[in-house]
Amino acid sequence: MINKNKFLLALPVAVAFGASISSAQAAILEDVESRGNLNCGVNVGLSGFSSTDENGNWQGLDVETCRAVAAAVFNDPDKVVFTPLTAKERFTALQSGEIDVLSRNTTWTATRDNSLGLNFTTTTFYDGQGFMLDKSLGIENLEDLNGASICIQSGTTHELNLADYFPSRNIEINTVTFDTPDQTAQGFASGRCDVLTSDTSQLSALRLQLPDPESVVILDSLISKEPLGPVVRQGDDQWFDIVKWTIFAMINAEELGVTSDNVDEMKNNPPNPQVARLLGVDGNYGEQLGLSNDWAYNLIKHVGNYGEVFKHTVGEDSPLNINRGMNALWNEGGILYAPPIR
Repeated sequence: MINKNKFLLALPVAVAFGASISSAQAAILEDVESRGNLNCGVNVGLSGFSSTDENGNWQGLDVETCRAVAAAVFNDPDKVVFTPLTAKERFTALQSGEIDVLSRNTTWTATRDNSLGLNFTTTTFYDGQGFMLDKSLGIENLEDLNGASICIQSGTTHELNLADYFPSRNIEINTVTFDTPDQTAQGFASGRCDVLTSDTSQLSALRLQLPDPESVVILDSLISKEPLGPVVRQGDDQWFDIVKWTIFAMINAEELGVTSDNVDEMKNNPPNPQVARLLGVDGNYGEQLGLSNDWAYNLIKHVGNYGEVFKHTVGEDSPLNINRGMNALWNEGGILYAPPIR
């Protein structure tokens, strides 16, 4: 026989628990708004993703992601405080609340997503682990690396990838580890190792730091999937959604042809219902996030769509000159895809 009183007694507790969850879910947005800025964790220095210019201003793909979140929340992309973090420091800084979002060329893996109290939002750059070496070695295949010494940054997924790949193929390698990307590149440049391994995007950046960038080659072969993207703490679904949909808005804007240059015209005369919803002319999609309904208009106006950001940070208008490849839109030969706003 069912004890109805048991459920009646439990109801107020459940209601109270639900209320506390709702309060907790809004905590980060409230903290960010009351503080007046977003705290964003970035790489200590990686060209194209997060580095400072000659005036000390942060720039790069990961930096622009945080500026877009700030624009969505404040209508001001400059309301961001950037905290440079090493690979070893990054997760602790997020877990402790020192930063609100980690936007630091970080690979989405099962362990990181499931056991650290963190949530990966979505992928902003699809990458893979590659290898850079001196052209004079004449090496074209990974099988030719038998006996080679490899420089690698500690605290990254690259260490496990090496352990997965080479022993299973009876290829012997020796690893030389360093704490930061700069130290790793310097170790390679000074001859501490024969090969430098990292994500291919990072190799493209580190290549520019070498005395003679033209003397090295990045092999075509990859040994891993490295989906890179921003990370937030678990337990705050609203903040998780804000960061995630900021990126989705940038991707959808590129697909719909909305740019920082034409966004005003598009808002005043939306060419189709999708653009009207994206820019807050129709619907209450910003309100659903706890933001103003023109949140996506603001971030596109101030920062640009995904394609614009890619182009000037890591793409054809940058020193890295990385082609879109997998990071092209799904309807242009890539795998970049965002859920629709509707």
